Amino acid sequence: MQRKMKESGHLLGVGLDNTDGHKRITQADRFAIVGGSSETHERMTETVIKTFETLDRRGKTLNQIEQQELAEIIHKNTPSK
Repeated sequence: MQRKMKESGHLLGVGLDNTDGHKRITQADRFAIVGGSSETHERMTETVIKTFETLDRRGKTLNQIEQQELAEIIHKNTPSK
């Protein structure tokens, strides 16, 4: 029986602008978002979700993509303020 290799790539987002004392953590199979103000945490989560949607449409994983291409995808998927 063959076992399918699980993707080992994982994104971690860290928000540093939390001033309200709340501890925000969002975890999924392929990413984790920690900290940040409510607005920052939401923006980071939306960005990462859209980034993985783009990767899925392209048929790529984090392990198969170059850093520059990933940076461009993240930038394109970051919502404006």
